Amino acid sequence: MRLSLADEILRRNGYSGVTGLAAVFTGEPPSPEEVRRRVAERWTALPRLNQVLHFTPGAGEDGHRPLRRRRAHWTVPGTFRPQEHVLTADCELDELWAQVVNRPLPEGAPLWRLFLVPGKAEGGFALALVAQHVLLDGHSLGVAMRVLMDGADPVRTTGHVPRPRLPLGAVARELKALTRPGQALPTPSPHRTAPSVAVRTLPVATLRAASRHPRGTRGATPNELLTSAVAGALRTLFGPPKDWPSTRPVYTCVPCDLRTRENQDELGNVVTAVRIALPVGLPDPVARLRVCQGALQAVPERAAVHAALSPLAENVRRIAPWAGELTGTGGRPSYMATVTTSAKWRAGSTTFHGRKLRHMAGLPPLSHPGGASFLLLQSPGACALTAVCHLLPGSAHRFADAVAQEIETLAQTAEPGHHAGHTGSNRPGPS
Repeated sequence: MRLSLADEILRRNGYSGVTGLAAVFTGEPPSPEEVRRRVAERWTALPRLNQVLHFTPGAGEDGHRPLRRRRAHWTVPGTFRPQEHVLTADCELDELWAQVVNRPLPEGAPLWRLFLVPGKAEGGFALALVAQHVLLDGHSLGVAMRVLMDGADPVRTTGHVPRPRLPLGAVARELKALTRPGQALPTPSPHRTAPSVAVRTLPVATLRAASRHPRGTRGATPNELLTSAVAGALRTLFGPPKDWPSTRPVYTCVPCDLRTRENQDELGNVVTAVRIALPVGLPDPVARLRVCQGALQAVPERAAVHAALSPLAENVRRIAPWAGELTGTGGRPSYMATVTTSAKWRAGSTTFHGRKLRHMAGLPPLSHPGGASFLLLQSPGACALTAVCHLLPGSAHRFADAVAQEIETLAQTAEPGHHAGHTGSNRPGPS
């Protein structure tokens, strides 16, 4: 089975390509066998979770080309074996994220693992689903985790998805936006960079306060808050634009879920990313928020252009397979210095074998050296911010603290008694 264009782009662009989602529960942890039985019961029938990435040498190749340069396709050699895919972690969640973020999963089996993770001093446990991004996007991780919950509805069958129309004027604008040069984060030479991961739990009240009307704004969505907070964190850590190596814009990529009501449970990579410039040059956090709101307001229309162009791009790739070599250019830090994603846990069930969900936490993929990724994940109990950096050692902790401080600053500027007009996210969603 051929990889989709989104699969191919993620295979070539990702540095290690590992992404994750964890559900943190209260109570005593279940036994590994209980988890394996639930996984076998709920996931065996999901074709995507049984697919294996198979590499074959092309014409004139010797099979020893770098992994991302070799041709690949999906095969289903047989269902997975839960005893090999459901594992017990010997560390806590933060340490597990740090261990797996730069370690691609081994070939020859479906590219996911589910870890039973011990809790911290407060007790409890976590179920942490780790996958290669080429197999599952962020929305897919959420669907798979939702299906494991007590009494959860099964995955809904995918219906006919109508092909979107192609607005030519919007296409021209988007192609221009995709080709504008940008700059990477100021970093030392690549051999001095190192992956780092940091997770911060934010009080729900803080996010709600920040989403109210900060001085003269219409109220902010979580995605707008995160994007403006990342812009502020960049200014805090690297200084104003005059201190940067170049005057080019600093771009972030905002992942956008392209699913519709007809295929909302489809597993795989049904996703694109829209590129927007971050207002690092503005010293006022509310001014940065206003600029980000304006930029993100255009995201649905821009993502629709990507959706409309996707069938055309797939046809070009079938006619000219060599065009796949061009899909590995979008991961450069100069193209996207950061990736910013916000998502909300919307599952109806919040227990696993009777243990109550405390909160969710995600792991965005690691960028090439010089990049950083941020994920703000809302759940009923708390909001978890994860920063993944490929900069100086330990940079993720400094970034996570700076982003959290920016959100706290916006919360303090909110006008009392006002609430955001909406708390959705323009369909930007987990990548």
